Amino acid sequence: MTGIDDVLDAVLAAGRDHPEVLLAAALALAVVGWTASWRVARGVVTIAHEGGHALVAVLSGRGLTGIRLHADTSGVTGSTGRAGGLGLVLTFVAGYPAPAALGLAGALLVATDRSAASLWLVVVLLVAVLTRVRNAYGVLSVLATGAVVGAVAWWGDAVLQGAFAAALSWFLLFGALRSVRELQRGRRHGVPRLGGESDADALARLTGVPGGMWAAVFWLAAVAAVITGAWVLVGGMA
Repeated sequence: MTGIDDVLDAVLAAGRDHPEVLLAAALALAVVGWTASWRVARGVVTIAHEGGHALVAVLSGRGLTGIRLHADTSGVTGSTGRAGGLGLVLTFVAGYPAPAALGLAGALLVATDRSAASLWLVVVLLVAVLTRVRNAYGVLSVLATGAVVGAVAWWGDAVLQGAFAAALSWFLLFGALRSVRELQRGRRHGVPRLGGESDADALARLTGVPGGMWAAVFWLAAVAAVITGAWVLVGGMA
């Protein structure tokens, strides 16, 4: 029981000393949980998802042909190189964990009083993604996201930056979890994916490991990120 008591004490302390952290969590959860708002905000998660594909493709030595983001919040990242092998596998693996990883990185920066740095990190990554986007809607969505984050980073005071950075971190963590849930649900019901097979099905084809197992791996990674991020934000701010 001692461990549970410690967690509860940390949550209560964070609520007293930094209520904006818990309010940010509630706001992010509401945006992700409400279907109408999620349909709009999901595009931010897609940008991080496709950015993860693109980053690992480049790091693994593959050629990056571009990123396309669509109005239905789907996206496609194209790369050139071998039609198999570790580099392509890692490229497909990177998509779903990317938003959670970015949210966790933001949580670490917020918890160590570097909220502004977390926002500028997002801006830098968005600029990098923008250079690889190959369609008009994608350019518009990245620019709009960057404008909002950049405006808070440039003009916001420390309180606003901290609250916004915390909310963005929570949103990416919760959003990563919901996107994996949607992947699992889509595969279960045979819902087709715009642009072809899902990442889990592509990995199944490349590795021989069933797509359901890959979806489970994505789910476990997202859950672990949410738990770790919550501990960092709540415990770190207490």
